[in-house]
Amino acid sequence: MAQPTTETRAPAGLASGPGGSPRRGARELLRAYPELAAAAGLLAVSLVIVLVARTRPGFDPYGWLVWGHQTIAGNLNTNAAPSWKPLPYLFVVPYAIFGHYELWLWMMSAVAVSLAGVLFAGRIAYRLTGPGAAGSRYAPALAAAFAGLALLGIRDYTHYILSFQSDPMIVSLCLGAVDCHLSGRPRWAFVLGALAALGRPEVWLFLGLYSIWAWRRIPSMRWLIAAGVALVAVFWFGIPALTSRSPFVAGTNALGSGRALHSGRVLGTIDRFLDLHETPLEIVALLSIVLAGIRRDLILLTLSAGALAWVVIEIAFSLHGWPGLPRYMFAAGGVMVVLAGVGVGRLLSELPSLVRAAGGAARSPAAGWGGAALAAVIVASLVPAALSRARTEHKDLRVQRQRTLEINRLAGTISRLGGASRLRACGEPLTRLEYQTILAWSLRVNVATVGFKYGPAIHRGKPVVLFTPHRSGWTVQALHQRSAACRRLPR
Repeated sequence: MAQPTTETRAPAGLASGPGGSPRRGARELLRAYPELAAAAGLLAVSLVIVLVARTRPGFDPYGWLVWGHQTIAGNLNTNAAPSWKPLPYLFVVPYAIFGHYELWLWMMSAVAVSLAGVLFAGRIAYRLTGPGAAGSRYAPALAAAFAGLALLGIRDYTHYILSFQSDPMIVSLCLGAVDCHLSGRPRWAFVLGALAALGRPEVWLFLGLYSIWAWRRIPSMRWLIAAGVALVAVFWFGIPALTSRSPFVAGTNALGSGRALHSGRVLGTIDRFLDLHETPLEIVALLSIVLAGIRRDLILLTLSAGALAWVVIEIAFSLHGWPGLPRYMFAAGGVMVVLAGVGVGRLLSELPSLVRAAGGAARSPAAGWGGAALAAVIVASLVPAALSRARTEHKDLRVQRQRTLEINRLAGTISRLGGASRLRACGEPLTRLEYQTILAWSLRVNVATVGFKYGPAIHRGKPVVLFTPHRSGWTVQALHQRSAACRRLPR
């Protein structure tokens, strides 16, 4: 692993002086800490995306939002789906203090953190492409642009951003950790890695290896490493031990998924990973790895080994019975994108020198144009797939907006019938499985409180309230009611 060069930077000109204006001081602050400007820009862009997209979170994020308000209420139960993961919990608990704005704060944060991955992928590709020949000074910038855009081109990536899932966030944290290490900021690299480890267990191996390296090479980080590893363990196992039937409830809930592979799990998992990218991008990434092997480029080889190790871990998880879904391998896919971006950049910057080394004309412009032409062919080969995926995402966006209307109608129905507190008092709420977490969020109850098996719940003869969506709203049926107030509800 490459040794970071430095840990701190000396910010210059933070103070504007006695006669300096506040505006000048703000400019100097942003110049000294460009990360603040980037964060502000990402938040602004994220707000626009959330408002324009008009989508709502998926099944899992609504369950995470429930964790937030139930924690504030002192009544958290993590037995039911979604499976426990601490990363979103760090966000939703403080956001829950703001009531129904918890939803909007989470959506903005999820998009902003996810989009940060574009910047990190670009920065890494730019750095690793390196300076080229005099006529190829644009190569690192084009490599960065390729990597950033290709990250968004991973199959279903934008869908998970616009459904406010944590998987693209984990990609950003992993790429951010790599970027911080390469920038000589190992403490931030560890912190981002620890945050990623709170989102996916696949990260544990890499965080452990980095912790061992940093413990030996940077003794001053040992307190941070010890605290970080302890917090990861406490958040993953301590909170479920207090709020569920088992400290290992996350793994238990993940078993038996309907989307798990039931045969050919090794090849099936590999196929799911390869399906994240188009073949031309994978070929370029492979060529980049081969070239790194010839040159003994330890950074690129380490990144490629990390992506391979991630897929191997996912195969092991799949063999254990866990789903092994493609989105669980987004981080490895993000590394592949970076490798491909570096490959495109080096093709642009180094092909002229390779031609000269092979005996070509010393100053022939054809070599430079040849590299540009090959890069253009690579990009052009990805355009049809990109357009196809854009059309698919557009169709999905229409479906998600219709789903948003259903969610809004549910909130209106609950309000019209007297509010969440009245309906909670009338018995067990029941709905279809895909709306379980949404109903729990709307009624301000734990997900485990909301049933989805209509027949057994009705046959028990206990008070139940059924919430069933239809094309123009929601049908609410109150059955087996004992109180007069609940008997007046629709039947």
